[in-house]
Amino acid sequence: MTSAAAGSKGLIIAIDGPSGAGKSSVTHALAERLGYVHIDTGAMFRVVALMVQRNGIDPVDEAAVAEVCQGLVIEFDPAGGSKRVFANGEDVSALIRSPEISLLTSQVAALPQVRQALLTMQRQLGRQGGVVLEGRDIGTVVFPDADLKFFLTATPEERGRRRYEELSAKGVAVDLQQTVVEVMQRDQQDMMREHAPLRRAADAVEIDSTGLAPEEVLAVMLAEARGREGQ
Repeated sequence: MTSAAAGSKGLIIAIDGPSGAGKSSVTHALAERLGYVHIDTGAMFRVVALMVQRNGIDPVDEAAVAEVCQGLVIEFDPAGGSKRVFANGEDVSALIRSPEISLLTSQVAALPQVRQALLTMQRQLGRQGGVVLEGRDIGTVVFPDADLKFFLTATPEERGRRRYEELSAKGVAVDLQQTVVEVMQRDQQDMMREHAPLRRAADAVEIDSTGLAPEEVLAVMLAEARGREGQ
C-alpha cells in the first residue's frame, strides 16, 4: 500500500523537462500507480495562453495577461484514462494542445506576474503531498524541497517526432521537420527566459527517454518513488 493510500501525506514528486520528453503520459501513469494526484502545471500555462489568444491580448502586455489569471479557475478531471483540463468549467483539453498555443505558452510563461499567479495555485494544490507535479520549474522553483525530483529529457529530433505523431493522430496537419524546429524554438525560449528558466535541479534524477518505452521510464520512477516512501 502506498503512503497516500495508507493515510500519510505522501510524497511531493516533481517531474521537469522540455516539451515532448514524455512528461505528461508518464506523470499520469506514475500518479495512478502510486495513488497520487497528478497536477499538470504546463497545462495551466497553456490555459492562460488560450485565454490570451481568445481575447486578442498582446502576449508582451504583462498587465493584461496577468489580469486574465485573476478569477481563472483551472481544474483537472481524470476521464477515460487521460486528464481533462477545464477552464472556468469549459473542457479545453484539446484546444490547449495546438502548435500555436504551444509557442504562445512559452511567451506567457516568461511573464513574472503570470508565473507568480500560477505558482500560488500550484503550491496550494500540492502542499498536502501525495502529488506528482510536472512542468519546467517544479523542482527548482515551485517545490525546491520536493521529496523526489526527476528531469526527463530526450533528443530534439525524438521529441519532435513524438509531437508530430501525437498531432497527426489527432488529425492535425503538421510537418515533421517544422515540428522539430518548433520544439527547438520552445527549448530556446524556455531555457533563456529571465524568470524560472528550464534547468535540471542539482538533486534531480535525470532520465533520457530517447529510445525508451514509456513503461521503461515509469519503472525507473516507480522504483525511486517506492524507495523514498519506505524511508
